[in-house]
Amino acid sequence: MDRVFNFAAGPAALPLEALERAAREMTSYGTTGMSVMEMSHRSKMYLEIYQHTEQVLRELMHIPDTYAVMFLHGGATGQFAAIPMNLMVRGKADYIDSGNFAHGAISEAKKYGEVHVVASSREENYVRIPTWNTADFDPEADYFYITTNNTIFGTRYPCLPETGSVPLVADASSNILSEVYDINKFGVLYAGAQKNVGPAGMAIVIVRKDLLGHARPDTPKIMNWQLEADADSMVNTPPCYTIYMAGLCMEWLQAQGGVEAIEKINIAKSQLLYDFLDESKLFKPTANKAFRSRMNVTFVTGDPDTDADFVKQAQGQGLLNLKGHRLVGGIRASIYNAMPVEGVQKLVNFMKEYEAKHV
Repeated sequence: MDRVFNFAAGPAALPLEALERAAREMTSYGTTGMSVMEMSHRSKMYLEIYQHTEQVLRELMHIPDTYAVMFLHGGATGQFAAIPMNLMVRGKADYIDSGNFAHGAISEAKKYGEVHVVASSREENYVRIPTWNTADFDPEADYFYITTNNTIFGTRYPCLPETGSVPLVADASSNILSEVYDINKFGVLYAGAQKNVGPAGMAIVIVRKDLLGHARPDTPKIMNWQLEADADSMVNTPPCYTIYMAGLCMEWLQAQGGVEAIEKINIAKSQLLYDFLDESKLFKPTANKAFRSRMNVTFVTGDPDTDADFVKQAQGQGLLNLKGHRLVGGIRASIYNAMPVEGVQKLVNFMKEYEAKHV
């Protein structure tokens, strides 16, 4: 069967080259005679895979030695709790509420200390990144938390807040490795793997080393960043196969020219779709134009039945997983790194055909 264009928000499409290599190595990795799934995480052969994956990530994101890199269980949601457990020394933090996952992180952090919501667009159904006033920032906060791209609502931060000496903590789950960030602007940057990095089952956690070693006494050892950093993410058996697959996807990204090159492609892909949406008589984008995501393009026809019919008809054309999130409905095209320009072009062409029949 031919490959489809998979617009799922996560788990999402992976680079075909990475999948094909994994298939070749499924039963025997290199000359080992065994699958990566069967390897001891303590073995020399697996440690080489782990160390290579970390090194490629450091190269792609230009991560200096002053930062620890960890590949941990629990996905991004696990870090909602790990962040206050590891960083709330004074017991307070600033958060911006820009979407469902930011809101979830706020709810979790409130279990461990005082949370100040600096700005929120929740009452507007998160159609934009909320406007903040730096005068509202707490200079005594342990950290300042944002979600760089909001998967469900299709928004992204066009610029980062300037937080001074307060460490900036960012959930970059749906746009990590898709655009250039200066890692030195962050105290912590983390991401679930299942959108731009690899299969589900892992969180990448990048922490400035001076922020390690401050975990609450009741922090579970698998959520204690200092312990995990000291053990190379192996306080217990890590998500071995996901780490291996992430490494293959990162190698693919290197071959495309790295983050700098893929960012230009991602801008072109999203612009292709937004240009059509802005002119369409049927489909309307839902996110505020100034804050549109390059990864998750959300739109509607204005009629839920028509939305559903479009999603169904698109599936028949090999354009899958376009249904919007259950919280908002509508239509969503997630166009992560692995989505080729051809997929977006085919989607736009079908949208034009569909519109011609329904307007």
